[in-house]
Amino acid sequence: MGNRARPNPNILSSRPRCPWPAFGDALYLKYHDQEWGVPVHRDRKIFEFLVLEVFQAGLSWRTVLYKRENFRKAFAGFDPEQVARFRARDVNRLLGDAGIIRNRAKIEASVENASRFLDVRKEFGTFDRYMWSWVGGKPLVHALKGSTDYPVFIDEAVAWSKDLKKRGFSFLGPTVVYAHMQAVGMVNDHIVTCFRYRQVTAPC
Repeated sequence: MGNRARPNPNILSSRPRCPWPAFGDALYLKYHDQEWGVPVHRDRKIFEFLVLEVFQAGLSWRTVLYKRENFRKAFAGFDPEQVARFRARDVNRLLGDAGIIRNRAKIEASVENASRFLDVRKEFGTFDRYMWSWVGGKPLVHALKGSTDYPVFIDEAVAWSKDLKKRGFSFLGPTVVYAHMQAVGMVNDHIVTCFRYRQVTAPC
């Protein structure tokens, strides 16, 4: 591919964006520009974000982003059926994996969440159908103008988080759930001056 395939941070940072990506950080900018806020409907991809959000709780998303591929290998390509079959030896293996965040509570929560994920999928046909029902089947479009406009969570995240807790999910409180909703495009929280705002809002 050559050097031409590599994003130039100086060019990337010149575009109007949301206030949170670290300018000059090509991976972070790429995530913002290509993934964040784009509606996700594939169950496996949804599960990936749920796992990553659990590990992100209390940490920066950038920390998780840079370990994402390590998480992918450690968690069986984010296949919920395989992760649900993890046992104590797998938890110990993950605790010894320096490439991920070695937090026993989060590891065990992710394994248990995989089982609960499969329960939801069995009940609704797809986790996607269940997930998107919390926003009426289409993204909520906010009109944020700057960093001070971002709420900690929204009512929909509170309601969904309560339901997830009832279903046995853990580490998915309102703040984490809201971050997930932003990531998978259930809400468009690009600020109105960001070049991605209208692109993400535009119908497919």
